[in-house]
Amino acid sequence: MYNPFHRVFYMEPKWVLPGTKKASTMGQPKDHFGTLFSKITHNQQQQQQQQQQQQQQQQQQQQQQQQPTDPASPTVATTPEPVAMAGGDKTSPKTADTEPEYEDGRGFSIGELVWGKLRGFSWWPGRVVSWWMTGRSRAAEGTRWVMWFGDGKFSVVCVEKLLPLSSFSNAFHQPTYSKQPMYKKAIYEVLQVASTRAGKAFIACPESDETDTSKSVDLQSKQMIEWAKTGFQPTGPKGLEPPEEERNPYKEVYPDVWVEPEAAAYTPPPAKKPRKSTAAEKPKVKEMIDEGTRGKTAFFIRLNRGCDLYIPPPQGGLAQGCQVLSTRVNMVNSVNKCRCFCVECVDLLVGPGAAQIAIKEDPWSCYMCEKGQKGVFGLLERRTDWPCRLQHFFANNHDQDFEPPKLYPPVMAEKRQPIRVLSLFDGIATGLLVLKELGIQVERYVASEVCEDSVTVGIVRHQGRIMYVGDVRNVTRKHLHEWGPFDLVIGGSPCNDLSIVNPARKGLYEGTGRLFFEFYRLLHEARPKEGDNRPFFWLFENVVAMGVSDKRDISRFLECNPVMIDAKEVSAAHRARYFWGNLPGMNRPLTAMCTDRLDLQECLEHGRTAKFGKVRTITTRSNSIKQGKDQHFPVFMNEKEDILWCTEMERVFGFPVHYTDVSNMSRLARQRLLGRSWSVPVIRHLFAPLKEYFACV
Repeated sequence: MYNPFHRVFYMEPKWVLPGTKKASTMGQPKDHFGTLFSKITHNQQQQQQQQQQQQQQQQQQQQQQQQPTDPASPTVATTPEPVAMAGGDKTSPKTADTEPEYEDGRGFSIGELVWGKLRGFSWWPGRVVSWWMTGRSRAAEGTRWVMWFGDGKFSVVCVEKLLPLSSFSNAFHQPTYSKQPMYKKAIYEVLQVASTRAGKAFIACPESDETDTSKSVDLQSKQMIEWAKTGFQPTGPKGLEPPEEERNPYKEVYPDVWVEPEAAAYTPPPAKKPRKSTAAEKPKVKEMIDEGTRGKTAFFIRLNRGCDLYIPPPQGGLAQGCQVLSTRVNMVNSVNKCRCFCVECVDLLVGPGAAQIAIKEDPWSCYMCEKGQKGVFGLLERRTDWPCRLQHFFANNHDQDFEPPKLYPPVMAEKRQPIRVLSLFDGIATGLLVLKELGIQVERYVASEVCEDSVTVGIVRHQGRIMYVGDVRNVTRKHLHEWGPFDLVIGGSPCNDLSIVNPARKGLYEGTGRLFFEFYRLLHEARPKEGDNRPFFWLFENVVAMGVSDKRDISRFLECNPVMIDAKEVSAAHRARYFWGNLPGMNRPLTAMCTDRLDLQECLEHGRTAKFGKVRTITTRSNSIKQGKDQHFPVFMNEKEDILWCTEMERVFGFPVHYTDVSNMSRLARQRLLGRSWSVPVIRHLFAPLKEYFACV
């Protein structure tokens, strides 16, 4: 069955009594209907000629007044042809919209399963549909409307860019299937339809608490793909043909229209549906909330209509249902609290008028931050351990299992040697700075960096102890043999094309995202050979706000799951990052040292006052210094708001004062260097166990 996105309105003619419509018409032959239909059409045509003689404005007003209440006649709206009956009269007029579709003799009729090719995409499975399902105009000759499996979107595709689904072995693209969840979903959906048409049954794992649903789906998908690659046996391509009811989408989707002999007028759906009244939805939502919270000791509720899943309160972001139905949201007016609450849900969950009270408060602390009332606000009850749960969520949202990394026993003090480091995408040499702070002796520090300002900082601050080797793409296996062997490989590829904050991101396989594979290549080359049991460690860093598929692919290549560490625990700024690696104790709790500056006020110069305790993540963009939804500057000086000075930003990151003050660099240039760097206390936390393996001062 097709699932149209827009609603088709069926308006009954005035001359049929509601109570007697079916009884009086179902038994009548079509000759009577055709004669009556022709008379009505003739009368409507005469009325139309009279209306054309009047002024255009009067005609539009009459149409606007008549359309919501009067039935749409064949001259006003296009009407699908009724189902042919024996002895029917075919004298009814036939408009352009009722003509058969896709009869240009080039195949691919309505309901056929096809492969379609669009520019920039692999061959994608879809289904040929009628024009009215899209809510747009008819497709031109030689083209077809295709509804794509996976996302349900529509496209007009030339017949030259279409293949029958029976060409599965030629069109199916295994690499795309492995790395794109949407493509995987599309293949699963189209093969389900194909197996239903062909009468082919596949054995699926019985659902139970011990059985993972995703594994069951993967097993069934594998079986269906093997069946498709072998030619859809035993029925073959003929078994994929759509049944008769699917070839006529009108009859399939709206059977009530076709059992009636009256002509049901069809008008294309509006481009935008009117928003339903929120007041009408509130009682139903309230019933769901009462039902969902009845007998529940934990805080799990149902949000909005049609949600079958018990979900926790929005601890950041907005529930999917509220994104669709909500008319307004209330954002937390506090720095670094990126939470927003649906106004309608607040009134329902906390109490009537609670949203207006929150709007009037300035600043407003949300229900996750506000103290008092023991964390109970109406139906909302804050979990006492919600920070730990949030940390656990980011640390354990892994859908892949890997073998634990190899553990190296600590080296005896007299046998420890200085460390040799290969730093890729080195930045401003944060790794070397931390190793020095920990007192670890560094025999060689080879760094790959292309930013001239970063190289200048590294040369000046470390007195030429860094060996710069240029672009990471130019480093070969021969170079590593000349410079190595290495004990530690570190790096963090650029996150511009990985971060979901960037709307123009290109992902892991395009743009700067591909530089991750340079890290992977050199890490593989730098690993010790078999039989060499010397300690070897590595660390890869990137942004937390990346796509799920990108994170999964990185973990698959590095064969480990990441650890999420937020610098807010050891510094005055939020900076959540993922770290992949085999450093000992990466999962241990992050604890601050007595020398760490945990509050912004501790990082400021004399005479300056911090307006916030911690600042949000500092990036390369100048506006990242501003805080909150009102974009306040974080510092107050001489009764005026001010930005963070460069020396203060260096303290926030844990660098020595004036660390980036070289080569007469501007403030923005220095902020760009810091925005791409690592947080010194976090790297110190990760590198600290290395003191058990390498010589220290």
